[in-house]
Amino acid sequence: MPDAGRFGRLGWLALSLLVLVIDQVSKAHFEGSLQMFQQIVVIPDYFSWTLAYNTGAAFSFLADGGGWQRWLFAVIALVVSAVLVVWLKRLGRDDTWLAIALALVLGGALGNLYDRIALGHVIDFILVHWQNRHYFPAFNFADSAITVGAIMLALDMFKSKKTGETVND
Repeated sequence: MPDAGRFGRLGWLALSLLVLVIDQVSKAHFEGSLQMFQQIVVIPDYFSWTLAYNTGAAFSFLADGGGWQRWLFAVIALVVSAVLVVWLKRLGRDDTWLAIALALVLGGALGNLYDRIALGHVIDFILVHWQNRHYFPAFNFADSAITVGAIMLALDMFKSKKTGETVND
């Protein structure tokens, strides 16, 4: 990626765009291939493809809100996205780990934001479960990017007290 300078680490927006494209292409594929809640078993007792719509936030939080939550979550995603872009711009050349984390979160947030605004719900298609008894809520590629980015951000908080460098830079 380009050196940090006047534009900070905005070159990492290319990663955000890649996440957004992969997310939207995968959602379109599964929405076109599956009926609602249909499952295609990939690994028996553990992993399936499915189609589900989420009108709420993570884990379907506020999904029965009557529609107002669509705009609340859209505004939150827009504000967070703007903050992430500004943060990327302010990063220095040694902040690669942090830049990747922010780019992943941003790309995922934009993928789900598009769904929320254009469709009124987020398309989920990944279903992790245990022996068809215990199900983790369905999720998508954007959610995965947000989760990986958030874990990277959390790891970045553990800095060496002597050097001030991040753990994984």
